[in-house]
Amino acid sequence: MKILLAGASGAVGRPLIARLLREGHEVWGMVRRAENLPVIQALGASPVEGDALDRAGMFALLDRVRPDVVIDQLTSLPSSPFDLAQRLPADRVLRLEGGGNLHDAARAVGVRRYIQQSCGFYLKGEGGLATEESPLRTDAPGGIGESARMYEALEKRVLSDGVMEGVALRYGFFYGPRTWYWPDGAFSLHVRKGEVPVIGVGRGMFSFIHVDDAAQATAAALRRLGEEAVYYQNDLSGASNQRARSFLGLEPKNTPWLEEI
Repeated sequence: MKILLAGASGAVGRPLIARLLREGHEVWGMVRRAENLPVIQALGASPVEGDALDRAGMFALLDRVRPDVVIDQLTSLPSSPFDLAQRLPADRVLRLEGGGNLHDAARAVGVRRYIQQSCGFYLKGEGGLATEESPLRTDAPGGIGESARMYEALEKRVLSDGVMEGVALRYGFFYGPRTWYWPDGAFSLHVRKGEVPVIGVGRGMFSFIHVDDAAQATAAALRRLGEEAVYYQNDLSGASNQRARSFLGLEPKNTPWLEEI
């Protein structure tokens, strides 16, 4: 399949590119900054520069690439979690408005499946572990509630599209290379400096996922198209009508029915 990965240079994007290529997909990696294009090329994907907030640019890019699947990993997060509150407004704009442009452009060019990054750590567990049926904590205070409402809007957009098949993947907190939660990550640095206090009795439970595992789960979401759907799209051979033309005088009409849809 041809896949457009938005946010391709991020902590999840890089291992995801490697996994998708190993599985035989054609991968186009979209990045906002030109200096990240060589990174995508070095990983083996086709690099493409694009700003999701540029609506016309998104439509032009999707029309040029014409992917089968779009994976939306758009984020605008700071290098340190201590700066998250200041960055959240820009992050919400990118994911809601920029992601909306990407989603609309994907729909316009006939993308079959849209995979959306969502959140598995702002869920209401009701005294236990949250499940896929658990609602997001939209009534939580401050930035948590704002982020939960953002994720709720993202999930609603992708799951109620009605044209593209939508998937929302509720990831945990990412840990691994190029994340906050790694030996050389920003959170570890703050811990070493004694800047991360335990508040109250510290009963909160954090759900983490390694970026490699997140990449594996995302790639698996592509395979869940169903065997028959994959077969139809990739393995049907078609049949020649030459014999019917020669012996039966068949003159099939050349009616471009697709243009009528």
